[in-house]
Amino acid sequence: MQGRAAGRSPYGARVSPLHTRLSPDVYLDHLVRESALFRTVLAECEPAARVPACPDWDAADLLWHLATVQRWWAEVLSVRPARPEEVEPERPAAYDDLLAAYDGWSRDLAEVLAGADPRDEAWNWSDDHTVGFVLRRQAHEALVHRVDAEQAAGLPSEIDPRLASDGVHECLDVMYGGMPPWGSWEPGEGLVRVDVTDTGEEFWLRFGTFSGTSPESGTTYADEEDFHVVDAPADGAEPDVVVDGPAAALDLWLWNRGGDADIAVAGDRGVLERFTAIVASPID
Repeated sequence: MQGRAAGRSPYGARVSPLHTRLSPDVYLDHLVRESALFRTVLAECEPAARVPACPDWDAADLLWHLATVQRWWAEVLSVRPARPEEVEPERPAAYDDLLAAYDGWSRDLAEVLAGADPRDEAWNWSDDHTVGFVLRRQAHEALVHRVDAEQAAGLPSEIDPRLASDGVHECLDVMYGGMPPWGSWEPGEGLVRVDVTDTGEEFWLRFGTFSGTSPESGTTYADEEDFHVVDAPADGAEPDVVVDGPAAALDLWLWNRGGDADIAVAGDRGVLERFTAIVASPID
């Protein structure tokens, strides 16, 4: 997965400087753990089982997806700060061979991250060209796809609240709120506050409009509504909408991997509809 929602190019997306909300060793521990859980679930899963959040995929497709994602980022970090040539590996036909490929590439990613300084320069699609950005992004990538694996296998998911709370911020700030450098953003009216009830964190969002033309696709966006993560208003302004819930529920809901049964909302209905319209769109 690469940020950004609604089909906008992720390359060069600007992100908040709060990209190391957890320590690098914690991100690495989570990446290793989530990757191992993903593998354990899929090793026992029927390869043809459908993935609810990605209905075009079965379990074998999901396994190959994360395998190739982790392979790619291991290569990126191995040749940092250059960007390696993208070469699509040949997909094995047998499920056991898919598992073996995943094992090797997942191990490669963990090893290169363990030996890298998070402050090192490394190519990626954000404006934060550091190993630390990749480390954080891949911890959450593994978490989301571990949940996908469990949902395909019909298993419940347990998520660490601190990682999930960080995931709420990353999803809002990077995956939905990032902006490519070829675009411009004009702040507008409407404030939303997202409260994470079990960790005590809160994230403020301001609506605005995005405009620009992608140099890659040639697509032009004119005054497209979106939001950015912002600091709490210095003037003490109240949010138009408050969305609250436990970290895991919010994280899965934002990633379209969970429902809203444990999430409460209050405030202006129109602003809420604008917010949910954005977060209901698929992430590229």
